[in-house]
Amino acid sequence: MNIPRFVIAGTSSGVGKTTISTGLTYALHRRGLNVQPFKCGPDYIDPGYLTGAAGLPCHNLDSWMLPEANLKELFAYFNRETDIAVVEGVMGLYDGHRKSGGGGSTAKIANLIEAPVLLILNIAKMSESAAAMALGYATYDPGVHVSGVILNQVGSPSHLRSAKSAIEERTGLPVVGYLPKAPNLVLPERHLGLVPVAERDPESNFLGELGDLIEEHIDLDLLIGLARQAPDFALMSEPSLFPDTPQLQRCRIAVARDAAFNFYYEANIELLKAWGADITEFSPIADAGLPMGTDGVYIGGGFPEVFLSELENNLSMKHSIRDAVAAGMPVYAECGGLMYLSGGIADFKGNRYDMVGLLPGCCEMQSKLQRLGYTIASVVKNSPLAEKGQEVRGHLFHWSKLDAPDAKSAAYRIIEPETQAEGFCLGPNNNLLASYLHLHFGSDSRLAKRFIQSCVPG
Repeated sequence: MNIPRFVIAGTSSGVGKTTISTGLTYALHRRGLNVQPFKCGPDYIDPGYLTGAAGLPCHNLDSWMLPEANLKELFAYFNRETDIAVVEGVMGLYDGHRKSGGGGSTAKIANLIEAPVLLILNIAKMSESAAAMALGYATYDPGVHVSGVILNQVGSPSHLRSAKSAIEERTGLPVVGYLPKAPNLVLPERHLGLVPVAERDPESNFLGELGDLIEEHIDLDLLIGLARQAPDFALMSEPSLFPDTPQLQRCRIAVARDAAFNFYYEANIELLKAWGADITEFSPIADAGLPMGTDGVYIGGGFPEVFLSELENNLSMKHSIRDAVAAGMPVYAECGGLMYLSGGIADFKGNRYDMVGLLPGCCEMQSKLQRLGYTIASVVKNSPLAEKGQEVRGHLFHWSKLDAPDAKSAAYRIIEPETQAEGFCLGPNNNLLASYLHLHFGSDSRLAKRFIQSCVPG
């Protein structure tokens, strides 16, 4: 399978990976190429920018959550009609889960998909030293093919000449291009990282300006040539995540998607569709209730804490969700979705806002991050998503705090990194599953299928 592709990697977080990946994706898309974006790791916010730049959903590649064969299957599946694949890395090139041999790292994923790597160097406070960094990153792991360098935060023409000549002379790697300092194109941040693209000014010409800058300073033809040097892509085993033949639509799943709830692994949605779900989106902020004909509900993460008044005041939506759970409808909620289904949310100042009220207690925003990292959990109760005894791999990242569930209501038992109860499995027939844990359905082929089966009427 021929898939022109490249990975954008950095020496660390904050060197400009998202800005440059977004700009390159948009510039290539503007040239008329069908660009499929990917993001290494579990992040939700960066993919939003890449989705906007490509006009196609960005998909996460996570070699800790996903078995290698599944990761490669997803990569191939979403590149069926691709002209070029752009993969944004995570943190520094070699940063990953040390206990699993670098699982989740950009290097691990670049090696798995056999993609050339373009290394981003922020040279705001260096010049020739950039060559030493490039040489170290390029030779650290022979299994990672660093093919070129992009310089960020270049201060002047002489600054560029000094760094570029040193890198090319000492490493033999081409400097594919650079970006000058551009304060107006810095992406805004807050407590969970970048501000999601859904909250940016719709009148902003951020993508256009960034695309123009990329076109001016980066050799796109050279970059495309490097991407086309990637070898043919081959799967490790027979596909198992997607059905061999199209499935008839068997149920309608309502997916919450608005400014408050937009953290989804897009592969989860595509897997649900592939196995027979009709996906209908709704807004807990703006809609009066769940869509007509809903058989199941999926409420992802996001920033409910930013829209507390709007969520509290939409009484009809909260009634609609409570009635659905009482009637036995399967409802699955992750992180921000769990917060919304709780008794209330207290903001950073301690002001409380009433939420749906299906879970005991109130979520309280904290001044410090509560949990961050990969997690293995054992399912302790049959739920709409998994069977008792099944192990799931997921990711935790939240600033709010909710009292741990008791033994009767817990959904999971965290195995790694520390043992504790997590999430709630409640409702008249355990039809409500809500947890801080973010799951990628590509990690286990049973997840999407079971949710579909739980939602099928009758």
